[in-house]
Amino acid sequence: MTANPAPAAPPAERYARSAASHAEAKRYMPGGVNSPVRAYRAVGREPVTIRSGAGAWVTDVDGNRYVDYVGSYGPLILGHAAPQVLAAVGEAMRNGTTFGMPTEAETRLARTVVDAVPGVDVVRFVNSGTEAAMSALRLARAATGGHRVIKCIGCYHGHTDAMLVSAGSAATSLGVPSSPGVPAAVAASTLLVPFNDLDAVERAMATHRGEIACMAVEPIAGNMGLVPPAPGYLQGLRALCDRFGVPLLFDEVMTGFRVDHGCAQGLYGVTPDLTCLGKVVGGGLPCAAYGGREELMRQVAPDGPVYQAGTLSGNPLAMAAGQAQLDALAADGFAAYRRLEAASARLEEGLRGLAADAGCPLTTTRVGSMLGVFFVEEDGSPVRDYADATAQSTRRYAAFFGAMLDAGVILAPAAFECWFVSTAHDDEAIEHTLAAAGPAFAAAAATPFRSAEVRSPEADA
Repeated sequence: MTANPAPAAPPAERYARSAASHAEAKRYMPGGVNSPVRAYRAVGREPVTIRSGAGAWVTDVDGNRYVDYVGSYGPLILGHAAPQVLAAVGEAMRNGTTFGMPTEAETRLARTVVDAVPGVDVVRFVNSGTEAAMSALRLARAATGGHRVIKCIGCYHGHTDAMLVSAGSAATSLGVPSSPGVPAAVAASTLLVPFNDLDAVERAMATHRGEIACMAVEPIAGNMGLVPPAPGYLQGLRALCDRFGVPLLFDEVMTGFRVDHGCAQGLYGVTPDLTCLGKVVGGGLPCAAYGGREELMRQVAPDGPVYQAGTLSGNPLAMAAGQAQLDALAADGFAAYRRLEAASARLEEGLRGLAADAGCPLTTTRVGSMLGVFFVEEDGSPVRDYADATAQSTRRYAAFFGAMLDAGVILAPAAFECWFVSTAHDDEAIEHTLAAAGPAFAAAAATPFRSAEVRSPEADA
């Protein structure tokens, strides 16, 4: 098994080139990063700068190797530098990198998505999850004439103005901006409800009957840690949307093709009206999509009046990467998903046992290859919504994170993110992780418990 050099160097020496790299980056980019969580401020560390990745491992500029559970926050389901993805991108690149004109690769990937995803009859490719959610929301407003959207506290739908809001747990609270620059009038059109609370959704729909453009939800919440839907929750949302005539939008940017070949909607047997996809569908390149029922999607220009465009949408390199990855997942009767399930279950079971041995109260959640780890006050406390998720100890997570990093395992640098397992996480990677986790849980248990401060669900995006 490969690990960091022994004996261990002091952290300042071990991460010297990363520190220098980050110091230079801060001169040219806000916080030295291009997405806030990468700055490591939530865990009280300086970020490591990554040089390369292969399989389940990444290597930083100091030469330290880590088992990686960030996985670019989900798309790398085959691991880093998957040979079939690299080959497909290389072949596509030889023909050109972008055209701004139709290619057959777009149609092939669109057909693959439509054939796999129950709620998608027609699909439009875009470049980011934020763009997909923004476009789907515009379509829903145009189709219904409603101006309000219902979203769950703790669910993240990108940084578009209407979705970048948070509020208390009141069932029909009007949203307030989570960031300067978001107009209060736009934020006020968003209604906040707790995740897994059907009564709150019903009250919101009844109170604002005729004003709702859509009910938007991550079918498996992944941006407050992993919070699965309670039994019957998604089915209940479908029933309420049908009763009130409100389109149901599943944001599967994170879960799409990750938890099942049919996405979360296929896994749970609930078909939404609109679906946002991303991450896995791009094979590690910038790519996302939105799709849905034919009568809705035919309202998108040029078939209809709802305008949305993008010069780089359907980029041939992203199309090739996404196609190669989805083909690999579907090969051999979807054997990849069985391997993912086995590795993820072993990892979760091992972590729970090690935490118990260390006397560190823990709750784990898992759906397929997405894993949540919550440093709760009482062992096994249920995590059902944003309030439960933010009752965990971010201080203990920070201690755990630092110990894992120093032992050669890299996690998301925030307590409110998921772990992502890939098909490349073999026995060596899992064993290395569990060997590091025992002492890391001991470090967490020795840290005074303090629950998370009140925070925006979008803070770690």
